[in-house]
Amino acid sequence: MSSAGIKSAWNLALKLCLAGILLFAALGSAFANPVPRLVDVGADKCIPCIKMAPILDQLKKDFAGRMEVKFVDAWKNQEEAAGYGVRMIPTQIFYAADGKELFRHTGFFSREEILGKWLELGYSFDTGKP
Repeated sequence: MSSAGIKSAWNLALKLCLAGILLFAALGSAFANPVPRLVDVGADKCIPCIKMAPILDQLKKDFAGRMEVKFVDAWKNQEEAAGYGVRMIPTQIFYAADGKELFRHTGFFSREEILGKWLELGYSFDTGKP
């Protein structure tokens, strides 16, 4: 293998390690704060992502302490987004309080659809208990 090939392989390995570390750190917060999590991987220039931003902000406010809501900009934080294995944006990933992935959705997801999916997964945020 040429030195350029070796350098390229090392760069890829480092990026994958960094993505793993970032994902581990993100998932680690699920164990420190045992509430279900919604991670939205998108971008601030993607039209469906822009439409979802106020929905995510309101969910974060309405269910603070009962549901963690996180937005990851796939263009600004490529390594972290890669750690989630997202192929299209926006993608919403639903995690149980123990960090287990429960469901993925790609595309725009309304507040009603998000809360409906949580209910289908066994979480009711009216009471704050699964």
